[in-house]
Amino acid sequence: MLEVRGLRSGYKRSTVLQGVDLDVPDGRVVGLLGRNGVGKTTLIHTLMGLVTPSAGSVHLDGADLTGRRPDVVARAGVALVPQGRRVWAPLTVTEHLALAARRGRGRGPWDVPRVIALLPRLGERLRHTAGQLSGGEQQMLAIARALLTNPRLVLMDEPSDGLAPAVVDLIGEAVAGMKAEGVTLVVVEQDLHLAFAVADEIAVMDKGRVVHRSPTLEFRSDSSVAAALLGVA
Repeated sequence: MLEVRGLRSGYKRSTVLQGVDLDVPDGRVVGLLGRNGVGKTTLIHTLMGLVTPSAGSVHLDGADLTGRRPDVVARAGVALVPQGRRVWAPLTVTEHLALAARRGRGRGPWDVPRVIALLPRLGERLRHTAGQLSGGEQQMLAIARALLTNPRLVLMDEPSDGLAPAVVDLIGEAVAGMKAEGVTLVVVEQDLHLAFAVADEIAVMDKGRVVHRSPTLEFRSDSSVAAALLGVA
């Protein structure tokens, strides 16, 4: 579904991505790992159109999205679950869902009842403002907001960030539910437990490039690879 070739991008005079190649098959989940500062978030932002590439290409099902504006990328079927959630604190859960559903109406199977079935805790918080939610509930809201656009590809940036282990498990269950429904995902993660639980394949970035790619079971079976690439035992 997603084909990235030779992608270079960065900020002002600093080039962060040094020629990224990445393929994401339809219906699969790719866990994107790497030490801090290697370019994972920059890659996600470049794919979403928030950072303009200086070279390379991005194609979604053959459609060229290279350097397109974020609204164009979103209309093509890409949704972002950003690091830090970025929900609107004064708006209620119901208002968030209604706004997202307007954009996705008629485009696919995800509607508010189906999203609530996947994320039932949100159903208990419909009248609460986003500012009243816990961090985990805000993350669920960010996921719901993305799904209601009926995307073909979901980009998730550090969904476990700042969450307690028990809440991370709930987020993992939500991602597994999305995967079971055939949603294609790229999941940037530092939490290896979560990444291994949800990803079909692991891709590792270093110094602005994807330097390793393997099935998750294969990656987990060789601890020396994780130690060399991620600095973990």
